[in-house]
Amino acid sequence: MTRTRGRDPLALIEFAPLVVGLAAIAVATAFGWDARLLTAVASPPIVVRIALSGASVVVALLLLGGAVARMEGRVGSGGHLVTMLRGIRLAFLALAALAVALGWALGNALPFVVALIIAGIDVIETSFLLIVVRRGET
Repeated sequence: MTRTRGRDPLALIEFAPLVVGLAAIAVATAFGWDARLLTAVASPPIVVRIALSGASVVVALLLLGGAVARMEGRVGSGGHLVTMLRGIRLAFLALAALAVALGWALGNALPFVVALIIAGIDVIETSFLLIVVRRGET
């Protein structure tokens, strides 16, 4: 069976989140080895940390709202399973955003590495699942 030329760009788009997830894991690994960089990111002045922490909580709430909407089936296209998987992805990204907020609130670098790992693993996992589901539909 041969594939049409029109399917190739879609295949590249399908694999883009997978590459982003792998990049997040690579960045987490690199950050984990450089204590100076982690300290610089995690401990800006207190006023900046409070603002960044608050912004991270807002982003987490927005992501969680999107996740709930997708899992309820109110938003999205591509079928119920695809929409649900995207909702699960958003829920884990919300968790990662909360970890970042915690890192800035505490001035500690560990939650940043945890957030990158949560986001990276989640994006990789849901990307594989979405690719499998989409391939099964064709």
